[in-house]
Amino acid sequence: MGAKPSQLSPRQIQLLKELGNCKDEMSGQELHRVLTIGPSTMGLATVYRNLRQLQQKGLVRCRHLPTGEVLYAPMDRDHHHLTCVDCGKTLRMKNCPLHNIDVPIDQRDEFQLLFHTLEFFGLCKSCMEHQQVKDI
Repeated sequence: MGAKPSQLSPRQIQLLKELGNCKDEMSGQELHRVLTIGPSTMGLATVYRNLRQLQQKGLVRCRHLPTGEVLYAPMDRDHHHLTCVDCGKTLRMKNCPLHNIDVPIDQRDEFQLLFHTLEFFGLCKSCMEHQQVKDI
């Protein structure tokens, strides 16, 4: 899918540029902070509204952390994560085991796939060791 640049507002183009400049993902709060430093400021509600519109256009993907925070990345970054539910540490997976999976043929007329997320939640090595020490 994906919208053409002419179909994007200047604010949406600005958000895509900032997301493209980051190495991995950014929260709406982080994007807002970056945009308050530059010449074109954008309110927090405007940041979130435009991120949602970019997501609906198939240009931005998001993932939800156990804390409730949402992280955003450009659609071309097909990254998936292992997240510790204790300390919040996140490890990026090297590849996506779902990369070639699509919507079942009999449902493609009813649903257009924009992106997918794959999250694994558990305990990182450090938190497992810390819990073992507490159990002794």
